[in-house]
Amino acid sequence: MPERKDKAKYNIPLWHKPNLSIEEAVAYSGIGRDKLYELTNPEDCPFVLWIGNRRMIKRKKFDEYIERQYSI
Repeated sequence: MPERKDKAKYNIPLWHKPNLSIEEAVAYSGIGRDKLYELTNPEDCPFVLWIGNRRMIKRKKFDEYIERQYSI
């Protein structure tokens, strides 16, 4: 049986990626998973990108949002 090749994995640093998964955003920001889900639930969230029913975090917009906040 021929060896099956897995999808190519790219090792791109999180701070270079334009969009982050929730798990990547947790690692990137130190904000908990549940809190990120809570922050991205509103329809007017400026840093969430919906791909079907999967949410991605727009990293630059997320950075700008975090810089403006006093507490989360």
